[in-house]
Amino acid sequence: MFNVAQYFPITDPTLIFFVVLLIILFAPIIMGKLRIPHIIGMVLAGVAIGQYGFNILSRDQSFELFGKVGIYYIMFLASLEMDLEGLKKNKARCLVFGLLTFSVPLLLTYVMGVTMLNYVPAAAFIMGCIMASNTLVSYPIVSRYGLQRKPSVALSVGSSMLSLMLALVCLAIIVANFNDGGGAMFWLLFAVKFIGYVVAAFFIVPRLTRWFLRRYSDAVMQFIFILGIVFLCASCSEMIGLEGIFGAFMAGLILNRYIPPVSPLMNRIEFIGNALFIPYFLIGVGMLINIRLLFAGGAILWVVLCIVIFGTLGKAIAAYLSGFIFRMPLSSAHMMFGLTSAHAAGAIAMVMVGMTLKMDDGRYLVDDQMLNGVVIMILFTCIISSIVTEWSARKIVLRDKEMPAENSSEDDERILIPVKYPEYADMLLNMGILMRNTKLNRSMVALNVVYDDTDMHRNMNEGQHLLEHLQHYAASADVGLQTQVRVAANIANGIKHAFKEFRASEVLIGMHQHKEVSNKFWGAFHQSLFNGLNRQIMMARLRQPLNTIRRIQVVVPSRAQFEPGFYRWLERLSRISENLECRIEYHGRKDTLDFISQYIRNRHPEVRAAYTEMEHWNELPQIASTIEKDHLFVVVTARKGTVSYKNAQERLPEELTKHFSGKNLLIIFPDQFGDVEEMTFAQSQHTEEKSAWEILAVWLARRLSINRRKDNRI
Repeated sequence: MFNVAQYFPITDPTLIFFVVLLIILFAPIIMGKLRIPHIIGMVLAGVAIGQYGFNILSRDQSFELFGKVGIYYIMFLASLEMDLEGLKKNKARCLVFGLLTFSVPLLLTYVMGVTMLNYVPAAAFIMGCIMASNTLVSYPIVSRYGLQRKPSVALSVGSSMLSLMLALVCLAIIVANFNDGGGAMFWLLFAVKFIGYVVAAFFIVPRLTRWFLRRYSDAVMQFIFILGIVFLCASCSEMIGLEGIFGAFMAGLILNRYIPPVSPLMNRIEFIGNALFIPYFLIGVGMLINIRLLFAGGAILWVVLCIVIFGTLGKAIAAYLSGFIFRMPLSSAHMMFGLTSAHAAGAIAMVMVGMTLKMDDGRYLVDDQMLNGVVIMILFTCIISSIVTEWSARKIVLRDKEMPAENSSEDDERILIPVKYPEYADMLLNMGILMRNTKLNRSMVALNVVYDDTDMHRNMNEGQHLLEHLQHYAASADVGLQTQVRVAANIANGIKHAFKEFRASEVLIGMHQHKEVSNKFWGAFHQSLFNGLNRQIMMARLRQPLNTIRRIQVVVPSRAQFEPGFYRWLERLSRISENLECRIEYHGRKDTLDFISQYIRNRHPEVRAAYTEMEHWNELPQIASTIEKDHLFVVVTARKGTVSYKNAQERLPEELTKHFSGKNLLIIFPDQFGDVEEMTFAQSQHTEEKSAWEILAVWLARRLSINRRKDNRI
């Protein structure tokens, strides 16, 4: 008789990987039909196929390897996607919530273990440490809803790391006491190793990262380098006596500002983790759970019930009490509870440490019953965490939709990027990605214009290959890109005609870095472009990748706030600063800086902006002394005949050549024509403060600009 059971469990690595891929593929589909979070499906699938379920797969070394990679990936992504500036502003809140989510479950579980389960104090304390820590198992749900930078998420991630570190320290105290190694020298050595590790990581990794990213732009090399940093930090963390997830989390903190959230590199990191490593980890966790123990007798059921109820209750008290203290919405408190209530394989590792400790009577500190209780507890807490996180994420999304939002239907944003040189095209496209409005989700336009001459067909083929490369680059960042190769007798005219055809809002173009193009700073081509096109033109000269820029310094002419395109370039620079998480400093007159400051406070409060008064345009040489090689120097200039134009700007090419040679430059010619609505925001903010004379002055300035423009045409 044919016996199917003889073929199970599957031990062939190829078939194991195939079955796992089937689970990763179909679990979200099935769970979506049942309206159950996908994460629960992964864990339950692991329970079903494991040795305690239907024994379909053998839990081989791949689950150990990918499981460790998966948990590292979760912690790494959590810190990589954190809003560090928001966390710095709320560090007191993070400390309070971290201490509460550690101490409340610890105390409740300890008292429960001693009084209700009759554990010895040391065993009850280990159980308290397990329930005081948590794993961000449900964090992928947050990523799927795009809520990574919400204050409640940032607090949950930061407090999770704090509670884990405190739990590991408490566990180390117990181990040291049992091994007679808890003296002053032990803790002094541990403190020295910990401080040395943190200082070395924060000193070496940023410098090494900047050096690598500046020299190597290959996508695969950058991805492998980032993974190497993560596992180096994780292994070093284990060497000093902490868990590897602490090192992975710290690697994310260090690399946070070098990997913008809208960059192709971030897209690759998230894709690989969510597609393979994290699901593999969740399935491996499920394979450890022996659900049959729940039906073996009342003792294990009582242990699981006590652990789950009191441990989860402690996390809930900490989350909702913190939400009440911080006056946060109830949906945010739900999110904090959901993210901090799950436990995973780390809990098993901690309880296994207790099973190696012997008491005076020869018994082990932690018995098999506690181990089995912790393993089954993982299943229930993962289910609770996933359901609460999914539910609260939907609540937060609905809450945000009910809030008044800016009217994006009137935004005409469509960035046109003319490209010619392959070594420079990626940088221009990356800058466009950083400054685009992700909410509009509009495609950008890449244009290659070739001369109508004898080399036309060869240049068209080269241009087509370049645009195909840019399409792949944009697709890796999940950004749409329209492309066109255009033949023209005049390059500037070709760009202007394409600008009208695509209904673009602005042009982002590279400044020539090849001396043979022109002896002039602008070049005849650029001069013709910004003289013949009245919309915003941004000319970039980049010497290094944008994600290695540490600071943006902007020089703004007086009366720039009266220009129609004032808020367009201000919005673009704010997005770049926000995505790069670097400081931006504005230099200009006080009245202009007031407009800039108010706009940033209202629209981009997370941007780290500074303001320095500059009385006259001739102060550029003094500013040059403060520009470093890893700064981006932005000059907002003006066309002749506009309100903010001044004669000193005629000397701009000579001053840039003399004082800013070798620096990263971005020169902006704002919109000369603009919609009246662009001034509405500032006027609405200053309605009570402005007098009728000030409003009249703005109107006269705009009319003067139009009249001058008409005179120039005659």
